[in-house]
Amino acid sequence: MNIGIVCYPTFGGSGVVATELGKALAKKGHRVHFMAYNLPFRLNPFNENLFYHEVSVNDYPLFEYQPYESALASKIVDVAMYERLDVLHVHYAIPHASVAYTAQQILKSKKIFLPYITTLHGTDITLVGRDPSFEPVIRFSLNNSNAITSVSESLKKDTLSTFKIDNKIDVIPNFINIEDYSKAGNTCERKHYAPNGEKIMVHVSNFRKVKRVEDVLKVFDKVRKAVPTKLILVGDGPERPAIEKLCRELDTCKDIISLGRINDPMDVLKMADLFILPSETESFGLAALEAMAMHIPVISTNTGGLPEVNVHEVTGYLSNVGDVDDMAANAIKLLSDEKLLAEFKENAFEQAKKFDINIILPMYEKLYQKMTSKEMV
Repeated sequence: MNIGIVCYPTFGGSGVVATELGKALAKKGHRVHFMAYNLPFRLNPFNENLFYHEVSVNDYPLFEYQPYESALASKIVDVAMYERLDVLHVHYAIPHASVAYTAQQILKSKKIFLPYITTLHGTDITLVGRDPSFEPVIRFSLNNSNAITSVSESLKKDTLSTFKIDNKIDVIPNFINIEDYSKAGNTCERKHYAPNGEKIMVHVSNFRKVKRVEDVLKVFDKVRKAVPTKLILVGDGPERPAIEKLCRELDTCKDIISLGRINDPMDVLKMADLFILPSETESFGLAALEAMAMHIPVISTNTGGLPEVNVHEVTGYLSNVGDVDDMAANAIKLLSDEKLLAEFKENAFEQAKKFDINIILPMYEKLYQKMTSKEMV
């Protein structure tokens, strides 16, 4: 099958999922064509079944904002015609769903039918999508999608509540390739970051307000006073200056290691004892799942799709948004009890196995087959 994938190439859950999905499909023999304005950061197109088509936007003085949507629609049409795409899969509704609809109509005028699937990832609905100026376009393009998938039940409910669309939404959760994850940590690296045998907490995010990274530091400050602990921060973003200011105020900078953006945080996660994700909202919580696949319990909020991934008092603990006292108490409970920590680590891994690519990939393949069936055409 020839499959087109449109995604954002930057750091973020939607781009990661789209890229990993494409790579998995290519391994199974499908020909996968990525379309984006840059090479997706986890994509290495050196594969006989993987192809990258760059969307170029010319810099015309007339435009204050360059017409990316028009360039993308033209690229989809071009790739669909000359690579004979069977189906198009767009990740993140804004603007990809409406662009897919435009491309579909252009292709129809050429007697070509290209069904498109829109996958909702979260902020395209819960944050950006709530802007009234986007509502008519999002609602129209979702209602005209040939299929819609959501990464969690929570996001599905939010979408139906916000946009009141008539189209069906199938829940296909995010995934990881469990084979890529190893339980064994790197002792030498751990000694470098925790030379005196301290516990290690890790947080990975894009450092935006919704991630509440300041809460990470506040929780850590309480934890380190009870259990010798180091904090490793992976990521970067607009909240970085505020984080640096807060760590100086709390006098925790000497116990915090900021590593910046890392394409694949697996090596960091190998060293961790505990993962913390105190987000305002998470449509799924892919970072938490990646940690759990490394046998790491998760301290998180109970918002959005997180309870569908992190099971309270089994794989970690859930707290209300902003309740740093409860998150700290739960972290201390785990880090100060080796037997309990070991139990939660194993539980986390067992839960992560439920989201293995080998379980999730057939769901997408089944949907692709349905979209290209004679009944659909």
